[in-house]
Amino acid sequence: MRLARILADCCVAGVLTACQVGPKFAPPQPPLPDQYAGVQHVADGGPAPSTDSPASFWWQQFHDPELDRLEERAAAGNLDLQAAFLRIVEARVQVQSARAQGLPSLNASASYTREQLGLAGILKSQHVNGGAAPATTEALISSLETPVNLYQLGFDASWELDLFGKVRRSVEAADARSVGAVESRNDLLVSLEAEVAQDYFQLRAGQMLRQITADQIAAQREIADLTQDRQQHGLAGEADVQSARAQLSTLQSELPPYEQSIVASRHALAVLTGQNPEALEGAFGDTGDLPPLPVVIPVGLPSTLARRRPDIRQSEAALHAATAQVGVSVASLFPDISLTGTLGVRNLSPGYLFDWDSKFYTFGPSISLPIFHGGALVANVRLSRAQAAEAALNYHNTVLHALEEVEDGLTDLHQDAIRTAALKDTVTADQRALDVDLESYRHGLITYITVLTVQIQMVQARQQLAQALLAQNTDLVKLYKALGGGWEDAPAVAGKNPDDPDGAGN
Repeated sequence: MRLARILADCCVAGVLTACQVGPKFAPPQPPLPDQYAGVQHVADGGPAPSTDSPASFWWQQFHDPELDRLEERAAAGNLDLQAAFLRIVEARVQVQSARAQGLPSLNASASYTREQLGLAGILKSQHVNGGAAPATTEALISSLETPVNLYQLGFDASWELDLFGKVRRSVEAADARSVGAVESRNDLLVSLEAEVAQDYFQLRAGQMLRQITADQIAAQREIADLTQDRQQHGLAGEADVQSARAQLSTLQSELPPYEQSIVASRHALAVLTGQNPEALEGAFGDTGDLPPLPVVIPVGLPSTLARRRPDIRQSEAALHAATAQVGVSVASLFPDISLTGTLGVRNLSPGYLFDWDSKFYTFGPSISLPIFHGGALVANVRLSRAQAAEAALNYHNTVLHALEEVEDGLTDLHQDAIRTAALKDTVTADQRALDVDLESYRHGLITYITVLTVQIQMVQARQQLAQALLAQNTDLVKLYKALGGGWEDAPAVAGKNPDDPDGAGN
């Protein structure tokens, strides 16, 4: 009958634990447009945006094996990404800790003490030893004063009944924070992939500009030699010679900045992939070109952006955690009920320690009712509600900024295509003009100043075209980053399991 009563009490407690206070979280549904406005902008010669689903691993659209290898190395070796992986582990451990708060706890204890009760002084202070039988009293006191050994073994258990869902809301909040840690890592991965691509394009653009300048230097040396030869034959003046030499020196002075840019980009790529700065020395050759842009860029629909962007998913997880925390603070206003019990054995002799007559036990419920806390509990409820409202605003703000980045990316890409097409026409025209002027100069029909003017224009146009091509590639990377691809189906870190960071399987 006693066992049946205990089981009935546990069933009643289980029914009561179905209650949960606080608001129930519902995923937000922000108002989004039907499609991006920038999809309508298509420039001749530039990539055309489409409403098809965006590519997950967008860097593969450039068809550059070197870039593909860099992205793989960065995902496997970047130290910031590995630190984010450990934050996921920490968050999941906190979930386990929160779940443990709703489970019974059981502790075992063992103790040995040697005690002397000190009754002689107490009895003397009460004049117990001054009666008619002092010898008997003295013997009793002496026996009570003898030190004793107390041996004890026992178990104690406690279980706080989650009547109002405080523990379950805490677990819900911890789960949401764990999801947020995963999405934070995914957002870091997206940013890392974009930074690797941008640094790689910066390196290739530096190589292009260096090669352009080197070609111009070689051509200018021929012009300087031609001018020197014409002076010796009385067909050109000293001014033409010095102008040709000055232009040669100017072109040579432009090489060091390009070299610095190449080296800095190479160092950055090495660090991003988790290596020493000099690890990629000589890895990219002396010359290189920017990879061509894809013909079509699938950008999808705004309605899918919230599911693709890790920062939006992280903001949603933060809102979920803040909403669950409201339930935790509200549950603190209600009583806490716990079941506690102790069972053990104690005796003065270890030989009788396991005698069942030496047992002792206690069992019973306890209740703690908050009565007065100076308004602290109510203030915590108000604080958690304000934090949940702030998290909701942050979520909507994140969505708006995501839409802004996509629209800006489409606009930038459209304008880049227009500028690049115009610069290509400029370079073609300047090159033809320079060829004509050089031929005229060789025949003595014009002065070198005319050649120099066109030559400077052509050099500037070629440099601007290289910069425009770099901007086009870089802005496309920004657009891909704004679309949020690159984290799907990716391992946590180099194939590791976040629940088993050491790979021990335990």
